[in-house]
Order: sequence, then structure tokens, then C-alpha cells
Amino acid sequence: MRAGVIRNPKSHRNRRDMAWAAAPEGTLFAKPRTKDALTEALAGFAGEGVDTLVIDGGDGTVRDVLTRLPAAFGERRPRLAVVPSGKTNVLAEDLGVPAGWTVEAALQRALDPGRPRVSRPCVEVERRDGTERRRGFIFGTGAYVRATRLAQSAHRMGAFGTASVALTLAASVAQSMAGRSDRGWRAGEPMRLALGGGPATDGSRFLVIASTLETLPLGLKPFGPVRPGLKTLAIDAPPRRLVAALPPLWTGARPAWLEGAGYVRRDGDLEVAFEGEYVLDGEAYPAGALTVRQGPVLEFVT
Repeated sequence: MRAGVIRNPKSHRNRRDMAWAAAPEGTLFAKPRTKDALTEALAGFAGEGVDTLVIDGGDGTVRDVLTRLPAAFGERRPRLAVVPSGKTNVLAEDLGVPAGWTVEAALQRALDPGRPRVSRPCVEVERRDGTERRRGFIFGTGAYVRATRLAQSAHRMGAFGTASVALTLAASVAQSMAGRSDRGWRAGEPMRLALGGGPATDGSRFLVIASTLETLPLGLKPFGPVRPGLKTLAIDAPPRRLVAALPPLWTGARPAWLEGAGYVRRDGDLEVAFEGEYVLDGEAYPAGALTVRQGPVLEFVT
């Protein structure tokens, strides 16, 4: 095994602890501070034959690494391990990685021939003109973009992880129930949307969220029962019967009235076109005409 470690020095936990790990001989380390430096580090790892890559950072660090892996490694994808050091670590929680996991522990586990492994496909977001392609695990538009901004405010107040998710969720629900239907959160985003190979329709959507994760914080099950693959929830704007919809969106239940009220769950790829922004793993990007598909399956050491 040849291991490489990408440590994000800007990640929440790493700002306090920058000591390098005790590691097997030959392990490569990099702490890139820019995306160009990350690209260069990954290319160097690939050239040195790295086959196990430890990502020491939060969800955003994982997104940036996954987006740049194909250019560095081509079709030869390394095994991955995630050390949850960011403000949000939803992927690590889905994989069952303990909050206090360290680079040392990840490297030790990677060397174990009987190591547990978890496979997850990523989410791939591509502009239809082919100019950009990004990889992550949670894609969202509409209220999800606004909720991400609320989460950043929670971080500034010192709330991270599950506490941040709980505060953001409570504030988002309050915002979604208040105000007029033709403005703010409730008005949604005008967009053209095609779900799971179905026909494209035009309309305002309060929320569109898609993910390949199976376990979300607080036990949330917006996509219905737990299952693998790319899953989407689309909610029409303004949201109807929101108070009644919250329990099934939390527990994964499928009441007969839910879809008729504008809460649509589908599996498979989606096509979406709208102005504004979308969020992928905590960072907002300009929207446009996008294809959101299930990406390659990645193997994680856990």
C-alpha cells in the first residue's frame, strides 16, 4: 500500500492541530491552501503510485478532492478514507466514521487486510455545455441554498456538526412558514425540471435536493426509505400542507397524499435549468442548465 494524506489547513479542527501523523514509511503528505495547489498535490500522489488517499477535512474538502481526482488518477481510483475535521462532516457520518477519528487511525485501518469497507456512488453535477463538472454527495437548490447560508451563520455563532444542522433546520422551517407566497423562501425558484428520466416540466420549486448518501443527520429521510443510489426530493412552490408534510419528510413515510400536494420523490438522474445558484456539499455555484447524475462508485476505508 502507498498512502497519501490531503489535509485542509483551513478546516475547523485542523486550525488548532497541524501536527503531522505518525505514518507508515513512504506515506505522502500535502496541505494545499488553494485549489491549484490541491490539483498539483493529487497529480504528484498519482505519479508516486498512491492507492489509498486519506482526506483530512470536511465535506467541502472531500468535494474538491473528488472533483479533481479524475484529472490526476484517471480511471485508477484510489481507496479513500475521510477524517472528519470540517464544520460539517455529513459524509463521514453516513460512512459511520467516529467524530474523533484521526489520520493515524485511518492509516492503520487502511493497512489492515480485514479492514471494513463501504461503497458509495458520488453525485456528479455537469453543465450541459460541458464547461464544468463537479463531484460531491448532496446537491440542492431553492430553500437549500438559503438554508446553507443559515448554516454558515450558525457556524459563526460556534455551532458545528449536528448542532448546526438542528439550528439550521429549525430556522429554515420557521422561514418557510412565514411570509407571503409570492416572495422570499415560499416563492421558490422558477425552473425546468426532469426527474428520473421523466418529462421536463416548468414551474416554481420551493426545494430540490438530491443525494447518494443513505444516512443523514438527525435521522432525516427526505427521500423515503433508506436505499442506495441517487435519490431526489422536489417540492413545488409555495409549499402546501407543510406542517403535515414535515413528519413523513423526517421519517421517510409515504402517505398517499404527499405527491399530490407537490412533494415528489424519484430515483435516478435529473435535468434542471434555472437562474440563481445551486449548492454542492456546502458551497454555492452559479446555476444554469445542469445534469445531475449518479457518479462512479467509490470505496471508503471505515
